[in-house]
Amino acid sequence: MNYTPIFPSRLQARVMLPASKSISNRAMLLCALSGAMSSVEHMATCDDTYVMWRALSERSKVIDIQAAGTAMRFLTAYFAICSGEEHILTGTERMCQRPIAPLVQSLRALGANVSYVEREGFPPLYIRGCRLDGGDLCVTSDVSSQYISALLMIAPAMKQGLTLTLRGPIISRPYIEMTLSMMRSAGAVAQWVAPNVVRVEPGSYVDGKIFHVESDWSAASYWYSMVALSPDPAARVALRQLDRESLQGDAAVQHYFRPLGVATTFDEDHQEVVLTKCDVSPEEAREVYRLNLVNQPDLAQTLVVACAMLRRPFRFEGLRSLRIKETDRMEALRAELAKFGFELGIGDDNVLSMDRFPAADDLLYMTQFPASAPHWDGRPIATYHDHRMAMAFAPAALICPGFSIADPEVVSKSYPDFWKDIEALSGEPTPTVAP
Repeated sequence: MNYTPIFPSRLQARVMLPASKSISNRAMLLCALSGAMSSVEHMATCDDTYVMWRALSERSKVIDIQAAGTAMRFLTAYFAICSGEEHILTGTERMCQRPIAPLVQSLRALGANVSYVEREGFPPLYIRGCRLDGGDLCVTSDVSSQYISALLMIAPAMKQGLTLTLRGPIISRPYIEMTLSMMRSAGAVAQWVAPNVVRVEPGSYVDGKIFHVESDWSAASYWYSMVALSPDPAARVALRQLDRESLQGDAAVQHYFRPLGVATTFDEDHQEVVLTKCDVSPEEAREVYRLNLVNQPDLAQTLVVACAMLRRPFRFEGLRSLRIKETDRMEALRAELAKFGFELGIGDDNVLSMDRFPAADDLLYMTQFPASAPHWDGRPIATYHDHRMAMAFAPAALICPGFSIADPEVVSKSYPDFWKDIEALSGEPTPTVAP
């Protein structure tokens, strides 16, 4: 099935976003590590959290985590310390192409019994749980912060605890900070002892901890993009239960969309974040928008599509991890933006940039709005089994109405009600287009 997003001329909405799956998955694992009395409030209800909950509840011999990369990393570490249990972790075809060798090597160095069922360095994995020794460990930190978070969360169960030295630039550091904060709230003794060294003492988590999960700032990014792209000068979107002092690194979206014309106001009385239009000067709009997204790689697709549609030149760095996500997000963005006539540059597997636009009225943003619609070539936007591809492109229908998105159901991975929330803007079901 293909899907055609349709937006009303006026953008006015109040939206209850999904709960953060990043916090939910960490909370579930910490509950499993602490005891039966611990619990999670307002847990995410998306695919990724469901497969994690099912794995921890059923503890089957063969566990299929489907496309949930976080679950694959966290559960690999968790089941490695579950003495007496044996499990095979597997997933989708794409999941079995995503590397996991750095985590497996680290666990083996700590005394774990983890082996590859098929191809060296990739799932499926065979895991026989045992008590890990722990101690000192040095890991490369420029691939995925989830490897680091997985090791940290199980560290209190190790005989010697864990002193973890991170070598190289740290990818998605806010996610590591999130992990450490949640661990400490559950009773762990875990802290930075040097700029790149974390020490976790041996011990146990406190049973009875209740984790409350805030709404997802990553999901908020698509609504920021809608406000940025909307031709409605009075556009206003209120998003519920987003924390001002959030644990989530993607809360930076409130700052990243300001140069694209979106203001953020915190309404504490109503527990809402309100998005509205704000002015951007023609001079600023013509400048190359430069960001290092090493700490927020999941915002890259939304920002790239929004800038392209607004004809805003950009250069985004720190994106090496996009190659190993649900798809190769760099190549996927390049292929799909080409369907609108945009040419996306990729540099050193780390940079996405664009400074040339297909329309003769180059760089119209803020001097004439809305900018003229790009020409869509008629081919549906492919989503590559990647939820963020579908949601990043959906707001583009505000600039270029009529295009379709293939396999829209992929949004269930993180934001199952995304299309329903868009439909609610006009009160009418969004039509589908035959494949």
